[in-house]
Order: sequence, then structure tokens, then C-alpha cells
Amino acid sequence: MAACTKGLDRFGLSLRFLRTQQLQHERFLSTSLSRLSPVDTTEPPKFTPPPRPVIIDKTQDAASQRRFLSPEFIPPRQRTEPLKFAIERIDMIRRRKVLNIPEFYVGSILAVTMADPNASGKINRFVGICIQRGGKGLGATFVLRNIIDNQGVEICYELYSPRIQKIEVLKLEKRLDDNLMYLRDALPEYSTVDPDMKPVPLPTTGEVPVNKTKVKMRPKPWSKRWERPKFKIQGILFDLCLTPRRMEHAQKWAQPWLEYDMLKEYDTTKLEEEILSEVEREMSK
Repeated sequence: MAACTKGLDRFGLSLRFLRTQQLQHERFLSTSLSRLSPVDTTEPPKFTPPPRPVIIDKTQDAASQRRFLSPEFIPPRQRTEPLKFAIERIDMIRRRKVLNIPEFYVGSILAVTMADPNASGKINRFVGICIQRGGKGLGATFVLRNIIDNQGVEICYELYSPRIQKIEVLKLEKRLDDNLMYLRDALPEYSTVDPDMKPVPLPTTGEVPVNKTKVKMRPKPWSKRWERPKFKIQGILFDLCLTPRRMEHAQKWAQPWLEYDMLKEYDTTKLEEEILSEVEREMSK
């Protein structure tokens, strides 16, 4: 009887062992089948690349990232897109790819290196303050002034001249007026610039500083009657050089009707944006 019970126990253990082996095999098959994905007959979705990351160079200050359109790119008041200015813009962009023409304003201190066959080293470097910018397109010019050996020296440069080798901005700033030709009649100290001047670092705020200096003039006669309202001069101390009677007399030449002349100036905001986008696109090629 005991032998029969032992045989039954062994048989029961063997059945349990086989049952557990069967369960494990079924569990393995179920997990392996679940891992297999069903066959999809539809086309896979198209791959869409992730958006391109925007890389910002933090080593550059805000001034270098400022968008600036040089004034000679804006054509004068006439047809907004004449063929002449379109062709000139192409030549101007080609020249800018060869020569780095930096951002500067009237009142900024520049150093221009120019090829000169009559100089000892075949090049000439002149440092001065920009007193005027003029011309449009390839005819753009700027004038630098400095006092050398107690003598006023002015040089008018063609901005896109092939003789110009380098233009350096030693000090970037603006003045109260858009034309500083009255420095010819001012004291020499306002036009004197050190030829060995070191570049002044740009401010990190990204805004061009405005120099609010008001100059003292020499005694009359001047090259022009700067006190008259048509010049709109703000950078001269007229109180030190003219009497109130002369200042009142100068107001007789005022032209108040020009304030209502709608044809004197025209809005170039949209045109500037179009030209600036074109210049940036061509310069990036």
C-alpha cells in the first residue's frame, strides 16, 4: 500500500512538472508573438526633420547683430526701382564682399587706408572725423576732417572706390546734426583727432551713442550763415558768438511753409526693408 502511494506521489510530481513546463512554454510564445508587430500594408509616414536649431553667437555683442542699411542704397525720389539703381546695387554688393564697409555715421571717427602711388609705402592712411555723407549708389562719398600741423585737412573719399583697401571705425557715434561742415568755422580743438588713436570698443547695449557736444565758433565771417533756420543746426553755441539781435534777424529767413510740403520727403520704410532683405540675402551667398 505504501509503495502504491509513493508511486502516485511521483506520478503527481511529474504531472506538475510537465504542467509548469507547458505553462512556461505558452507564456514564452505569447510574449514573443506580442513583440512581433502585425504586418502593415499602408505606406509609412514621410520623415519630417526636426526644426533647425537657432545658434546665437554670444561672443558677439548686440551692436554687431544690429541690422543696418547704408543710406546710399536708398535711391532718390523718382521711380523706386529703376534699372540703373538695380544694376548699381549688384556692383555695390560685389564690392562689399571684397571690402568690409562697416557701419558709420556723421560724427564717427574713421581711419581709411588707400592705395597711393605717390606715397612712400604706396599706401596712405588718414584718420579723421566724418563730417559729411553724400551721393547715392556707386557715387556715394564721405568726407573726413582732421587738424594736422595747425592746418585743417579734408579728404573726400568715394565709398566704393577700388583704391580703398581698408575702412576702420575707431569710434562709432552720432552727432546732433546730420552735417558737420560747420566744423570748418569752429575752433580747431573740435576737429583734432590723434592719428595713432586706438579703436574704442562698441557699447554692449546695441544702441549707437549720440555725442551732444556743442562747439564754439570762431569770430565771423563764416563760410555759411549757420544761424539761419534752413540749416537747422543744433550743435553750435550761438549764444557765445551772436547777439540776440542777430539771432532775431536770422529768423527772417525762416521758411515755415516747408513744414507742410508733402512732396519734399517721401516714406521709404517699405523700400528700405525690401532693399535690406535683398542685400542680406546676396551677402550671405
